[in-house]
Amino acid sequence: MREGLQRIQGENFSDPGSLRLKKHLRASRKTEAQKAQVIMQGDGQSNLRNSVSEFLLLGVTDIQELNPILFVIFFTIYFVNITGNGAILMIVILDPRLYSPMYFFLGNLAFLDISYSTVTVPKMLQNLLSTSKAISFLECITQLHFFHFLGSTETMLLPVMAFDRFVAICRPLHYSIIMNHQLCIRMTVTIWTVGFFHALLHSVMTSRLSFCGPNHVHHFFCDIKPLLDLACGNTELNLWLLNTVTGTIALTSFSVICLSYFYIIICLLLKTRSCTMLHKALSTCASHFMVVVLFYAPVLFTYIRPASGSSLDQDTIIAIMYSVVTPALNPLIYTLRNKEVRNALNRKVRRWL
Repeated sequence: MREGLQRIQGENFSDPGSLRLKKHLRASRKTEAQKAQVIMQGDGQSNLRNSVSEFLLLGVTDIQELNPILFVIFFTIYFVNITGNGAILMIVILDPRLYSPMYFFLGNLAFLDISYSTVTVPKMLQNLLSTSKAISFLECITQLHFFHFLGSTETMLLPVMAFDRFVAICRPLHYSIIMNHQLCIRMTVTIWTVGFFHALLHSVMTSRLSFCGPNHVHHFFCDIKPLLDLACGNTELNLWLLNTVTGTIALTSFSVICLSYFYIIICLLLKTRSCTMLHKALSTCASHFMVVVLFYAPVLFTYIRPASGSSLDQDTIIAIMYSVVTPALNPLIYTLRNKEVRNALNRKVRRWL
């Protein structure tokens, strides 16, 4: 019986069906090994993607002795921003004489300037006095989102204000009909919504990148270009979106402003024969034009340039101009050149005193 079993086993091992079974088992083991390798590679990529849990903001300068001086300067600018824009926002809300489309948009601009600087300046001030300059990954992406959300919203608000001046000067009899309350609300909601989704696009695309180190951000806040320099994977799509989408919003908005002022000048030249009247009408737009120049010049220079021609130190200085200095100058420009705002402010001050 034992010999029979051995003979049967020998026949089974020499049988073609047994050979096929052996090949099937080897193929199964090979497939399982490949699956395990893929799983290990996936885990490695996941760890690679999550290897950076925080970033270090290197700030404005590497010279530690300058940090206290810079803190005083930037704190003063930020205080002027909050105080000036807060006063404009309060006057626009409380003074019934300023219930018009122009001052409705001016109130939006004041609120944007306060929020826009608040996204970056407090963190910068903290890092100027602190040895720890760390910012978590989530906080970094959140800062990036709100910076571009508020920045792109302001970019689209300025051409709306230029269109308002065009209608007021060139179509004065139809101004109240064209710039009615419903249209103002719709335009405001539209630009805030577009700005939000524009920022969401960049924040989502940036958060999906792999950051495997180093984690030193050569900037005083989390912006797209400095983070792309730290990414391990391919960033061509992110750069294309930055140059195309953000560039289109900036250039289109700037073109609308230029077109509005071009028609304003043509309209005034055709309708106004007095140089005094022409100067008076253009002076109402001068404050808005100064804001446009101060805001768009550094923004276009930063986000329209190719990445190969950019300098990190240069980008930092330009970012200080449009994110710190310009929001503080806006209330000074509007209050010094706008007689109605000055009168409203004086009335409120006399009432409180």
